[in-house]
Amino acid sequence: MDQSFLIMLSNLLHLQNQLDPTTSLLSDSSSASSSSSSPSSLLTSTSAAPLLFFTIASVLSFISTSRKPRPPSSPSPPPSPQFSVAAFRALSTERIWAMEPHLRDSQWRSLYGLSYPVFTTVVEKLKPYIAQSNLSLPSDYAVAMVLSRLSLGLSAKTVANRYSLEPYLVSKITNMVTRLLSTKLYPEFIKIPAGRRRLHETTASFAELTALPNICGAIDNTHVRLHSLPSNLRNSNIYKNSHGFHSVQLQVVSDHKKIFWDVCVKAPGGVDDITHFRDSLLYNRLVSGDIVWEKVVNVKGHAVRPYIVGDWCYPLLSFLLTPFSWNRTGNPAQNTFDEGLMKGRKVVEEAIGLLKGRWRILQDMNVGLSHAPQTIVACCVLHNLCQIAREPEPEVWKEPEESGAVPRLLESEKSYYYFGESLRQVLADDLYQRLSSR
Repeated sequence: MDQSFLIMLSNLLHLQNQLDPTTSLLSDSSSASSSSSSPSSLLTSTSAAPLLFFTIASVLSFISTSRKPRPPSSPSPPPSPQFSVAAFRALSTERIWAMEPHLRDSQWRSLYGLSYPVFTTVVEKLKPYIAQSNLSLPSDYAVAMVLSRLSLGLSAKTVANRYSLEPYLVSKITNMVTRLLSTKLYPEFIKIPAGRRRLHETTASFAELTALPNICGAIDNTHVRLHSLPSNLRNSNIYKNSHGFHSVQLQVVSDHKKIFWDVCVKAPGGVDDITHFRDSLLYNRLVSGDIVWEKVVNVKGHAVRPYIVGDWCYPLLSFLLTPFSWNRTGNPAQNTFDEGLMKGRKVVEEAIGLLKGRWRILQDMNVGLSHAPQTIVACCVLHNLCQIAREPEPEVWKEPEESGAVPRLLESEKSYYYFGESLRQVLADDLYQRLSSR
């Protein structure tokens, strides 16, 4: 018998004696054979205590004999030597200086998605904030673990097995690092090109690429696939996009170097691009005139301020120019303009492809839904760091083909539309005339 059952039985005996002291089952007196202590007398006793005792004892005896012994728990797997703190410390402080720089950085990219110098930059910028969290792991080790998850697209469980940690702790550290990247480093590495030098460099580079003046960025939208949704989510259909899978939307504006200068993650996959755009801070700042670029060029008597370019899924506005048509059905000047504009727009397509190719967690987002936006923004910050450092570009992730109707114009947008329509035609005529005269 189990020791616990014997203890319960002893306690019941004491309880029974207190309820009915005239009947003691463990009495060693000479009257043990009398009727007062026999089973039949106990069953016929006017006291309920004996019957209660035998009923409870019988149930406990049945449970004790029928309960299967639990197998001994298997011991936790030992830490993988390759991913231990000691191995990381040896790699980052000893072996790394004995390696050729290109071999060192190649190994670092395969493990963490970026070169060793860029990695140290990230660590140095995050270390003061991580130190405030009282994390038991070294800061650089924690950042390396999160970067490996983002770059390889690993689940929390897989990372936990590698680093011999609990999955909840991996998720907690991932959430902390991505939150810091998306809040503390965002203002430094994702900025509108408002400065004179950067704005001139951006517009000049786009002009060289497209032959169109004063383009300062290209805008596009992409879907980030969600690995799963919470089981208690009430309206899950709002996350299902036109491609048939669940996602959240990412809107970005890229410059000529494929560096994002605006990022927005505010809409589930079932919302169309234009709704996401109109809900963004960028749209509201442009409409309200909060963003005013100083650089103005004159084209056929028209003052042309910097503008962004997008495809036909976006509305034509004074600050956002789109193609005349998607299938070259315009006149020669309009078709020439469309070709130039789409060359500029291709930059943001490639930037998104690089983003998802370098940070593969964006191909199948396996974090909690509430932490998905900050994880996406964190990857955009890391993408910019890599582009600024001129990291080698990985294989570009291929996006599914987008299709959609021209968006409906809001009443409040009509004045911007008429100005944009006039501006687009002026630019198209000017471009066609310049190219024809060569």
